[in-house]
Amino acid sequence: MPRFMGFVRMEEGGGMPPKALFEAMDNYIAEQAGAGHFLDGGGLFGTEDAVNFVVRKGEVTRVDGPYAEAKEVVGGWALLQYDTLEDAISGQQEFAELHAKYWPECEMVATLRQVSEEPPQPSDA
Repeated sequence: MPRFMGFVRMEEGGGMPPKALFEAMDNYIAEQAGAGHFLDGGGLFGTEDAVNFVVRKGEVTRVDGPYAEAKEVVGGWALLQYDTLEDAISGQQEFAELHAKYWPECEMVATLRQVSEEPPQPSDA
């Protein structure tokens, strides 16, 4: 059964979601978990304590948050499992619609990506 990652990107510092969204999300996640679609997930803390390791020209540099240049950050994630891509897309749309309904002033992007089940193939570069 294909697995997918769902990501939520939004502007950092946009405030806390309303209680109604938390309640709707609790119900939605319980329903999705009960159906075997929601495997794991959660919210992420802000970038104030984030650490990036940047690889550039064969060197690694550590960059600690917060990141002034960041407009949007990943605020949450979910590991999902659906029978088909179409079912996964429908589930992610329903998730996004909960935000539109219960937190209409929020601007966010809900991204869905399929998890590769095959190891990457090395390039000859």
